[in-house]
Amino acid sequence: ALAALALAVTGAAGPLFGATSARPPTLPGAPGCPVFPRDNHWNQRVDRLPVHPRSAAIVRSIGLDRTMHADFGSGLWEGGPIGIPFTTVGAGRRGVRVSFEYASESDRVRYPIPPRVPIEGGRRSDGDRHVIVVDRARCRLYELFAAYPERGGARWRAGSGAVWNLRSNRLRPRGWTSADAAGLPILPGLARYDEVRHGRIDHALRFTAERTRRAFVYPARHFASDLTDPNLPAMGQRLRLKRGYRISRFPRQARVVLRALKRYGMILADNGSPWYVSGAPHRGWDNDQLHTLHRVPGRAFEVVDTRRLPRPGMTRP
Repeated sequence: ALAALALAVTGAAGPLFGATSARPPTLPGAPGCPVFPRDNHWNQRVDRLPVHPRSAAIVRSIGLDRTMHADFGSGLWEGGPIGIPFTTVGAGRRGVRVSFEYASESDRVRYPIPPRVPIEGGRRSDGDRHVIVVDRARCRLYELFAAYPERGGARWRAGSGAVWNLRSNRLRPRGWTSADAAGLPILPGLARYDEVRHGRIDHALRFTAERTRRAFVYPARHFASDLTDPNLPAMGQRLRLKRGYRISRFPRQARVVLRALKRYGMILADNGSPWYVSGAPHRGWDNDQLHTLHRVPGRAFEVVDTRRLPRPGMTRP
């Protein structure tokens, strides 16, 4: 769901207290492009940051006994891929026109959408229908929400759309949405099989909560709620799996995801089912292994106080 424009709710920046990944993540189809710079918020570790003073109340509001859910996997669910897919294109892909429902908060440029671009939920779905395309020649990320082709794909219509320079920390304008309710990019928060196959995820993941607050914190730029209870999470809120939660008993794929949630945590990006963590579909996922993540309760997480992290991109060039 999308909401009206709003003012940002942020704390003051402070000294560095975390650490960045050794190198920025890259994509298999675009090895020359980083998934944002090393110091980008998605790529900063939070395992040594202090706990947020309202952590217990916020976690309780999301659900202490509700369990984590891997919202990605292999195969099909109700006829569509399980997760949020993405694709890459080269320099020769021409852009198509897109008309937007939320045009005032969308990047109104041509989007390089290939004819058989994967759509979240499949081409017949009626859900969020995200479309994500990376131009590997220009290192540009194009994301659409509620995307539908028209005239055989010669044109498209969408709820909203955003374009990101993968080499830049530039944020959306204050109060703007993106293809996500929080005004964030979706791609950097997806769990990807290529990372898990190599044994590590070096970035935060994206997740949803059922009830959110009428506020957003860095790096989010937009909210999607009318609720003002301070014990509800704000868009952009960063949570992590507690240090003492034992992950050795989980199978390998689940263990890699859980290790990332301890080191980099997860960022609240949209309204939805509580503790649903996003990923990209891939035939290599073992759904049985991913289903073990459903044993992780909400009480195993804590909210991170991220005010000491650097905030690149706050000043728009």
